[in-house]
Amino acid sequence: MEERLQKVMAHSGVASRRVCEDMIRENRVQVNGKPAQIGQKVDPQRDLITVDGKPLAVAETKKYYILNKPYGYITTAKDQFGRDSVLDLLPEVEERVYPVGRLDYDSDGLVLLTNDGDLTYRVTHPRFELPKTYVVRLRGRITMDAVYRLRTGVILEDGRTKEAKVEVLQLEDEYSLLSITITEGRNRQVRRMCDKVGYEVARLTRTAIGPIRLGRLKPGHYRALSSQEVQSLKKAVRL
Repeated sequence: MEERLQKVMAHSGVASRRVCEDMIRENRVQVNGKPAQIGQKVDPQRDLITVDGKPLAVAETKKYYILNKPYGYITTAKDQFGRDSVLDLLPEVEERVYPVGRLDYDSDGLVLLTNDGDLTYRVTHPRFELPKTYVVRLRGRITMDAVYRLRTGVILEDGRTKEAKVEVLQLEDEYSLLSITITEGRNRQVRRMCDKVGYEVARLTRTAIGPIRLGRLKPGHYRALSSQEVQSLKKAVRL
């Protein structure tokens, strides 16, 4: 993305925009080996910018995306089985971004992708207790006793789960629809919790990570997070 040279210099910490303009006038700045001009548009990721003969240290632009992952995609760059990756669904994204945490191959819904390492760490680390919400379709009609157990914690092979927020959305003889919000990030945790209380998960969709909601984003589609969404997410993890 091209921006005015003095703005790029200022954002890189060289000096204020006004001082950067003076440096350009004094022929202290070059772009791709040629004297720079005030107001010149540059792409800091592609153009070689030097100040007093030294390359400009350009910070990587942070990018944030939300994706509605369809069933049958992995949330890693690649795996040994050659399965499709969520990164294959972002062909127009030029920056190298990575999924934030995991979402199972056989699950669908909200996936965050970014190149912001600090945010990724805080979103995925259990210490920050960022809530993640899933809509879960179970086989069979769940009992209120089982719902209570999910809410208060069940004992899995890796320890007891923390309290969860569980809402019954729909009850039928053949299936139950629940909303489950957890603050942990154990592997396949929601599926294991439901299995522990005697119910098989037929479908699991992640609908929210902290303040970020999936909304009406269609399966396989993605969009950039708004600046307001990014700030709300950072605030949620105390960044």
